[in-house]
Amino acid sequence: MSADIHYARSGGVAIAYKVVGEGDVDLVYVPDYVSNLVYDWEYPRRREFYERLARSFRLILFDKRGTGLSDHGGQFANLETRMEDLRAVLDAVGSSSPVIFAAHEGAGIASLFAATYPERVRALVLFHVVWGGSTDDEQVLRELRELRDRWGTQEYSDSLLELGCPSLAANEEDRRWFANSLRVGASPEVAYALNRAFYETDLTGVWPAVRVATLVLYREPFENEALGLVSRIPGARAMRISGSDYTEIILSPDAVDEIERFVAGEESATVPESVLAAVMFTDIVSSTERATALGDRAWRDLLAKHHALVRRELGRYRGKERDTAGDGFFATFDGPARAIRAAEAIVGGMNELGLEGRIGIHVGECELHEDKVAGLAVNIGARVAGHAGANEILVSQTVRDLVAGSGIDLVDRGSHELKGIPGTWQLFAVSSAGARRDTLN
Repeated sequence: MSADIHYARSGGVAIAYKVVGEGDVDLVYVPDYVSNLVYDWEYPRRREFYERLARSFRLILFDKRGTGLSDHGGQFANLETRMEDLRAVLDAVGSSSPVIFAAHEGAGIASLFAATYPERVRALVLFHVVWGGSTDDEQVLRELRELRDRWGTQEYSDSLLELGCPSLAANEEDRRWFANSLRVGASPEVAYALNRAFYETDLTGVWPAVRVATLVLYREPFENEALGLVSRIPGARAMRISGSDYTEIILSPDAVDEIERFVAGEESATVPESVLAAVMFTDIVSSTERATALGDRAWRDLLAKHHALVRRELGRYRGKERDTAGDGFFATFDGPARAIRAAEAIVGGMNELGLEGRIGIHVGECELHEDKVAGLAVNIGARVAGHAGANEILVSQTVRDLVAGSGIDLVDRGSHELKGIPGTWQLFAVSSAGARRDTLN
């Protein structure tokens, strides 16, 4: 059983993929770290696992942007961009409702996709997910430096394998395969960027918005972590599989049996009642004073130019206008980085019109009522915008947690109370100072 390599186009970048098997249900496997479609298929243990899946499903495999056979393509470590790459692959193979199967680092892409596009996901299967951290941690900084300096060496590869999968570390052939899989999977730059983004990203705000059937697979030593994840995802269930290693689910053939049984009991995706979305609110600063100074006719003309500007940028960044009230807009996006880029373009365009704007952005679960969007996330977005100053774009902590690897600079604006919203909220301003500084240099 084999298959040819094909390429899907995602924003001008080529994403390598292959399809194996002819099952009635599609299953896409998101690589757990780095991968190489050709090299992985030549490894007997991995090929056997893939072929076992392909006997029950139409199996879709791909190399993430920047890894394996896929193009590099700019901000390859950005979770939102890689989610869109997954969508491009599914579009290319005509898959409208696949099961998404992911482990470790790949679970971030899978979880964000399931929360953002629930109508396109039949079910979600996750294995050993740990996500969230900070590069402010000195141990993390040391690990990243070591990765950058030692990537590709047999000694470093052995240390990773002994930590994650001792069962394979004892075999010389498996050790050589693992070391080579890292070398052909990613360059040191890519590996460093992926790991840095991994540590900077926090998915705790995403999992409660996952509304598709979810199975969490785990091995006995990691039961507590699995049950903790299940408690965060509505309706998720956990299932223990064989083995004791943290990585390499390919060593647990019973995982395929559990996925088959789980999927057999699930119905196809339906129209969702809620989705994860980035909400954006815009406003013109001192609009009443400007209107009074210009007069009604001149103000109407200026306002028309402003509206045209905002709608042009919404279209450019795939934003959806949800409401317009006076001189403000409410829009949603399927990714926070895209919302920020649109906001930057809108503020810049307003300045060219002689206007000052303020914008607030938040990411959260939004309720869908026909073409209307409602829920607490919408209220939070509006309150965030209310704290923004002239020509300022403010975002919530949840937005910051999801844009790691996007090259977006954010400046801490401290904690704030949002009217009518419980607790205090950490807010961040989008900086125009240029590229993010690398604290490791």
